[in-house]
Amino acid sequence: MKYLKFPFNYILAIVSLLLITAQSNSQTKQPVYFIYAGSTHAHTFLTQSHGAQWEEIKGFKSYMSVDSNHVSHAANTRMKPDSDKYQGLPSAHFAIAKANKYDFYITTDHSQEASFHPTSATNANWIATHKAAQAATDKNFIAIVGYEHSENDGPGGKGHLNVINSASYLNALEPGIDIPYLYKWLDTVKAYGPGPVVASFNHPTADGYDSWKHRDPKVTDIITMLEVINSNTNIHYDAFIKALDAGWKVSPVCGNDNHGTMGIATQKSRTFVLATSKTQLEILDAMKNRRTYASLDNNIQCRYTVNGEIMGSTLKSPTEFKFDINISDPDINNPNDKITRIDIVKDNGEVVQTYNVPSPGYSVKWKPTITDATNKYFFVRIWSAGGGDAPAAKLTPDKPMTWLAPVWTGR
Repeated sequence: MKYLKFPFNYILAIVSLLLITAQSNSQTKQPVYFIYAGSTHAHTFLTQSHGAQWEEIKGFKSYMSVDSNHVSHAANTRMKPDSDKYQGLPSAHFAIAKANKYDFYITTDHSQEASFHPTSATNANWIATHKAAQAATDKNFIAIVGYEHSENDGPGGKGHLNVINSASYLNALEPGIDIPYLYKWLDTVKAYGPGPVVASFNHPTADGYDSWKHRDPKVTDIITMLEVINSNTNIHYDAFIKALDAGWKVSPVCGNDNHGTMGIATQKSRTFVLATSKTQLEILDAMKNRRTYASLDNNIQCRYTVNGEIMGSTLKSPTEFKFDINISDPDINNPNDKITRIDIVKDNGEVVQTYNVPSPGYSVKWKPTITDATNKYFFVRIWSAGGGDAPAAKLTPDKPMTWLAPVWTGR
């Protein structure tokens, strides 16, 4: 038998090419992510129990009328004669949000309202809200429907949650519909439109939701967000840390929680998502995969990777963490928007490293490396010269104003 002889350099080149190809194939190419800003929590005229459409009647005793099926408005209030100036149906909310350059807007009316009684996937107002969202959606604006599940009585814990893109809904006032029931139901409910069903903890307290109990892997991958900012002013940072330490894998969002249309233009806090395109499918995918951040600034641009993995990712238990943090603000004529400080925070809210920007500016990059063999998560928070764009929040440069999705270590 005769053997073919090849020059050594030729063989070496072939081997090198094979190694490079194998290495290239083993590495997943990172998608290109765009940053979109919007609202994840809003109430329309269909939340009839309270809102900007009502005014107080002086001299009447205040109480809320409640029965086993739904809640009606307070007995000492009446509808304003010009209520449409202050509140509107979902179609009005979507139109105003679009006019104010939101990338996305999610209506989340209370499911226990008279508007949604009886509880049914074929409820006329439930269907009409989805049709309004479909009509408002175009290439520049995404309208999405959710509902707020308001558990106020227990016994399986108290707390409100937004359920987004579900084909049906629950009423927390109906018998047996407690938080453990909701968690199990979330794994069974179908999506209404493109993208997954996702959920967020709303305006949480540090000991809410039965002290963060009843968690399992399935619901952990559905409730992927938590309102660190609510109503443009309230910061729920302690609850964020408690939830993370209890094992919930949640990323920060801002729930403006407006009960009227006027807040759409005036409230400047935002939820941001890192998505591959401006579609309902990709925006909800970003929420599902925890690529979100919350800010008191309405257009700050934030992203970071750890060991090459995008924020929101779960790593494979490394002990060395190479951060690549990029923060910028387009308002280069506003000195209050200069970035002054970046923190990296880990388990129990411990600040691991701080970068006090030597010359505060509108674009800051920081690439620290941290060694840690025990922690379960890191996240990044941002400080600015003015504390953000939301004037009602009593802004101060002495407090952080933006919170980015964690990266989980896999431990």
